[in-house]
Amino acid sequence: MKKNRVQILIAALVLLLVTLACEFSASTAKIQEVWMSTDEAGEQRTTTFAPDAVFYAQVDLRNAPDDTNLKAVWTAVEVEGAEPNLVLAETDFTSGSGTVTFNLKNDQLWPAGKYRVEIYLNGKLDKPVDFEVQ
Repeated sequence: MKKNRVQILIAALVLLLVTLACEFSASTAKIQEVWMSTDEAGEQRTTTFAPDAVFYAQVDLRNAPDDTNLKAVWTAVEVEGAEPNLVLAETDFTSGSGTVTFNLKNDQLWPAGKYRVEIYLNGKLDKPVDFEVQ
């Protein structure tokens, strides 16, 4: 009887430790910085784009397990000829630590105005970044 209690206690303890380890690993992921750039490498930082540009959002992800989920939601906030806060695209990506690059292309010219990309970390809004087209 005492042996069964010890086995149950050990099993419960192992289950608790596994649960805590999973929660800890998911909670360590952190977005250190997000910036916009005119190049995929992220070297030409900007918040103002030309109408023919590709928008690049660079995300510096730290302490992230390989199953960390990032999502970029691109929005035309206040743009000529579009309804306010029009969602243009959403992109999901699973990654570990490092720099993750999201981009948004347009076959035509981007209308002048204000735009935003919102970066979500594991389903929660973490970093919104405003930029514009002139």
